[in-house]
Amino acid sequence: MADIHVEEFYKDVAIALVQLYGVFPRRVNLFVEDIAGPDEPDEFGLHSKRHMACFGALLWLQEEGLLRYVDTIRQEALDQAVLTHAAFVRLSAPAPAPLNQLVTPSSQPSEGQLPPSVQQDLSTYIHLIRRALKSGHSGRISQIVQATFFADRNR
Repeated sequence: MADIHVEEFYKDVAIALVQLYGVFPRRVNLFVEDIAGPDEPDEFGLHSKRHMACFGALLWLQEEGLLRYVDTIRQEALDQAVLTHAAFVRLSAPAPAPLNQLVTPSSQPSEGQLPPSVQQDLSTYIHLIRRALKSGHSGRISQIVQATFFADRNR
């Protein structure tokens, strides 16, 4: 079992990538509260560890070349954030079949019953991330995000 802060990291990253993919190529402000939930700074104006971990995850995404932004809005948001080319291509790529089976509910139609264009769309990394987030299962979220990050290293 992973440390809770690592599981929260994967969930924060997944939510941020889904938000940015949903508005691509438009630049948007990416707020920590929209990802990690509300936070009340303490009497000294300091944010909680959870809030700062999420903010750190967003900065990490930039450092790893998955998003760009113009500036930070204090420690509350990234101003004018957008996915990089590499992130957009990775999220739009089809994932290997074993990953699809990991997050595909058994109630969905089998692959042969769907048109090829729909099958292709449902097999992308971004779609799998969305389904994992919807499931709320932290293990699935972690596995899909890890597979997304390391997809190009396994080829």
